Amino acid sequence: PPGGGPLLPDSVLYEIFLYLDHADVLSAALVCQQWRAVARPPFLWKELFYRYYRVSREVPPPPAAVSWYDEFQRLYDTIPCVEVQALKEHNDQVLHLSFSHSGCLFASCSKDCTVKVNNELDISLQHSSNMRPYNWSYTQFSQFNSDDSLLLVSGVFVGPHNSSSGEIAVISMENFTLLSRVRNKPYDVFGCWLNETNLISGNLHRIGRITSCSVLWLNNAFQGIESENVNVVKRLFKIQNLNASTIRTVMVADCSRYDCPDLLLDYEEQLAASSTCPVFDLGSDSEEEEAKPKQTPEPAVQELPDEGGVTAEDGLQQFFDDIMEGRVRPAMTETELETKVAELFVRNRTKPPELNLLSTDSNSKTKYLIFTTGCLTYSPHQIGIKRILPHQMTTAGPVLGEERRSDEFFDSLDHVIDIHGHIIGMGLSPDHRYLYVNSRAWPRDCVISDPMQPPPIAEEIDLHVFDLKTMKEVKRALRAHRAYTPNEECFFIFLDVSRDFVASGAEDRHGYIWDRHYNICLAKLQHDNVVNSVAFSPVEQELLLTASDDTTIKVWRSPRVVRVQQARKPRPRKLLFSWLMNQKS
Repeated sequence: PPGGGPLLPDSVLYEIFLYLDHADVLSAALVCQQWRAVARPPFLWKELFYRYYRVSREVPPPPAAVSWYDEFQRLYDTIPCVEVQALKEHNDQVLHLSFSHSGCLFASCSKDCTVKVNNELDISLQHSSNMRPYNWSYTQFSQFNSDDSLLLVSGVFVGPHNSSSGEIAVISMENFTLLSRVRNKPYDVFGCWLNETNLISGNLHRIGRITSCSVLWLNNAFQGIESENVNVVKRLFKIQNLNASTIRTVMVADCSRYDCPDLLLDYEEQLAASSTCPVFDLGSDSEEEEAKPKQTPEPAVQELPDEGGVTAEDGLQQFFDDIMEGRVRPAMTETELETKVAELFVRNRTKPPELNLLSTDSNSKTKYLIFTTGCLTYSPHQIGIKRILPHQMTTAGPVLGEERRSDEFFDSLDHVIDIHGHIIGMGLSPDHRYLYVNSRAWPRDCVISDPMQPPPIAEEIDLHVFDLKTMKEVKRALRAHRAYTPNEECFFIFLDVSRDFVASGAEDRHGYIWDRHYNICLAKLQHDNVVNSVAFSPVEQELLLTASDDTTIKVWRSPRVVRVQQARKPRPRKLLFSWLMNQKS
């Protein structure tokens, strides 16, 4: 030891080190070999870890952890929290960011109505497309296909404030030419790739004042190139919307990366939930009547001769037959008729999948279509899941994709996840097993009596995690980020998930990073306005991009990467000599 005095026992040194923070322990480890040895044992760093990160001691390290020291270093040194660059290529709010699967390129969408493609290696602009000549108001979302040869760009049409029309464009990454354009309504369906050459878009058909039908279409990206004898579009699903809700924010999860769940296990629970979903009659003059779910009246039709009960499908078909043949009494108003139809549809919103959907062979090839929906109000408060089978993944076959039986009017959902609040963001883990959902909660015991008046939403954003293998929520909801806009002005905040971390934007002018295993917030990334989108590099999670209403895209790297990059920079001779002298002294 310094000064040549007697050695302190290791046990005494350990007790002293427990009073120090991690930086002081590391400095003490440089004093001598004995102090270095005492500063490295796992039990010391376990104590420092739980104390510094404030993690519950009931949470063990992840299976891949080497030591508590390495875990401390991983969370401290590999978080992309150091701003290294601020890009100012857009002249209006930047709404979305997406990386190519190779990590070599990233695309950005903005209120300036352009989509820009940058090279990740030197953060240089490769291409910019202005979509205003196509009557777009702004670009809002982009996604590279699986081999990075095509870029899907989603935008919003110029129109009145309440217009919901949009369009999807496909751009070739080989020569940056526009290959095709597809209508997309409502625009916040966004659109997504199903495979390398086929993408999903939406359309909306109004049935009544508060009911509608969402049709999801499968489109070939090369519509202007394919032969006239080859189908380039096919109807994928036709889904009934209740109480002013619509299908939005579609994405595809690949089941081949893990074992698919048995959706039959939760069918009874799903059926019970859907059967209690109220359908509101907006034509009522009485607030008391409007506040109560409508009771389904007995249909005024003749009794069927068979002994068994009438199924919901048969009842629905019978009801329409009665309408056509004038057997419904008394005469219904348009609102009453819409309510009656919706009540019958809500019973069949989910159904057990066919037995052949549950076989191991089909599971390895199927995919999930995931989207936001609802049954109580227009604000998205449910996650719908629909299985896509291998034979549905191509536009070959019937142009309209008639997959339903003749007695089925709409496709039922395979699973519905209820979120007690307004959903404002979704993202998949890299292995597509976990779904992360940003939501703003409703009051605990709120009652929705009018679908056009959803409950107030919290300023705190909850980040939920769902296991798509079990269809259950796992872990507790993550918190830290906030939002302030009311229901009618609420907008999507895009999040992203890497191997170890999850990141999200927020309206409080910051981006946030959490550790997926410990559920703790690790970094807060500052902007001058709302942070709309975040994106991890798919090949290097120590690189993160954030996009903001302040018109900038910020590039963040980990402290470890920053040190490595700085060490590689050539030093001027005078600075190098000064640095060497300081090292010797």
